[in-house]
Amino acid sequence: MKTKREDVRNVAIIAHVDHGKTTLVDELLKQSGVFRENQEVAERVMDSNDIERERGITILSKNTAITYKNTKINIIDTPGHADFGGEVERVLKMVNGVILVVDAFEGAMPQTKFVLRKALELNLPVIVCVNKIDRPEARCAEVVDEVLELFIDLEADESQLDCPFVFASARTGTASMDMDTPGTDMIPLFDTILDYIPAPEGDPEAGTQVLISTIDYNEYVGRIGVGKVDNGSIKVNQDVVVVNHHEPDKMRKVKVSKLYEFDGLNRVEVKEAGIGSIVAISGISDIHIGDTLCSPEDVRPIPFQKISEPTIAMHFMVNDSPLAGTEGKYVTSRHLRDRLFRELNTDVSLRVEETENTDSYKVSGRGELHLSVLIENMRREGFEFAVSKAEVLYKTDENGKKTEPMELAYIDVPDEFSGAVIQKLSARKGELQSMGTGSGGYTRLTFSIPSRGLIGYRGEFMTDTKGNGILNTIFDGYGPYKGDLSYRSNGSLIAFESGEAVTYGLFGAQERGTLFIAPGEKVYAGMVIGETGKAEDIEINVCKTKHLTNTRSSSADEALKLTPPKVLSLEQALDFIDTDELLEVTPESLRIRKKILDPTLRKRASFKKD
Repeated sequence: MKTKREDVRNVAIIAHVDHGKTTLVDELLKQSGVFRENQEVAERVMDSNDIERERGITILSKNTAITYKNTKINIIDTPGHADFGGEVERVLKMVNGVILVVDAFEGAMPQTKFVLRKALELNLPVIVCVNKIDRPEARCAEVVDEVLELFIDLEADESQLDCPFVFASARTGTASMDMDTPGTDMIPLFDTILDYIPAPEGDPEAGTQVLISTIDYNEYVGRIGVGKVDNGSIKVNQDVVVVNHHEPDKMRKVKVSKLYEFDGLNRVEVKEAGIGSIVAISGISDIHIGDTLCSPEDVRPIPFQKISEPTIAMHFMVNDSPLAGTEGKYVTSRHLRDRLFRELNTDVSLRVEETENTDSYKVSGRGELHLSVLIENMRREGFEFAVSKAEVLYKTDENGKKTEPMELAYIDVPDEFSGAVIQKLSARKGELQSMGTGSGGYTRLTFSIPSRGLIGYRGEFMTDTKGNGILNTIFDGYGPYKGDLSYRSNGSLIAFESGEAVTYGLFGAQERGTLFIAPGEKVYAGMVIGETGKAEDIEINVCKTKHLTNTRSSSADEALKLTPPKVLSLEQALDFIDTDELLEVTPESLRIRKKILDPTLRKRASFKKD
């Protein structure tokens, strides 16, 4: 018989990127007494990974738990970026309600719609938290209307529309039920969670059922499955059967060796856990997301939605440039293979396929950001490899026609830049769907555009809008193929011979375009050292020194003035490379190169293509 477990609440915090989810969790942890009074606490304590801290984004969903009025509240902080949407979809299976965080100025954004739709599809009650009400340009009343409109657009029922609104400033740690009366602490939000989020239900007498929704990985204990106990209880040393809703043949008997619950930021070992508890289980080597652990007497897998398919792919390959192996620790194809397949332990939206070439692997993900985070992690770990231009994954529909992934792009730009943005996106096969005036001299544009039309566009967009534009995209299914598209109008400056770049050579080169390198840097034939203003590539010798004679002295070189080089970040370099180029990634350097280094062979290949 089903019963409710009143001393537990399971809630996920969902929102568009940068609306303050992780900061809100910080305050809930602080005010529930998780930290000692004099304990030093880092900002955004839940973003534990270096890249998450530097970029100020959440990549992996995190679990934490607090106790308030003798009730344990399990909180899951989820990512806001569309590229990590796979994380959000499955985490919602663990909770009984969500807190939707919305910025008091930006209002409902594309990702707000995406995460809210997922929550409503699972019939989860929603608490709306309007955050950042202390911003000078906050417009709380309008944002409340926007959110209610969004509920109606998503066909929410009466009970879902009747959701509570909490007005908070996560930065100052205050919340209030009334937008005109500032709060003093987070208690209104705590109380709303207890009152509005239902307690988990289940049958404590039934056989064990635990659905694994997240996988953690630890070098010492291997894979750790995290999930909610739906029915029965789970104990240490218990025999369970692993089954999967999407794989009817899967049935393995295993033993639970260790069991943990969450308390604050820590995992605490427990001997047994009952219905509604969110637990971490270690000791089961081949456990996957979507697996259900059941009692051997009552084997019933819990249904689980399939993870969204990847839409974009890159080739990761062993670095074979003349400078290969000089800067990285892990350089062989075995190192690369092991590392990529290890990533599959925790990242469900990723696919890794072997190709005919043993030194190259096709890696598919949800977007450029998704793959660039993996590349950045690998280079920090000491890997050296090369990657190709991102390509979209095409499909064919039932009529045999080619289809490609489409995106909806929502763009907020100052009025004077809207013309430039419309022109650029139209050239990239984008179709303008709506254009409206926003607040404060901003125009809001909505485009339907193929995913490949956005590859390499973000950097250009920032330049065109002088850093003032906001670009948000969301996957919009597959649509008919829109025709060929050229990624880049400018050619590359290519080094003609190997050696070290010198001022004299670079001075001659800088008249031809923008340089990416400085004097003293090692170059090799076929390496891209800059960008030209013209459409075709130019080969240039940057290693040549001046022939000295009686009348030419070497000190005259000191008078040559070089413009500082444009140093590309990882994202900019991935955006810049063209389909016949590779990006060489090492722990110390990022070098762009032609796939074919030899100039004669390169010419032959381009003739064949034409």
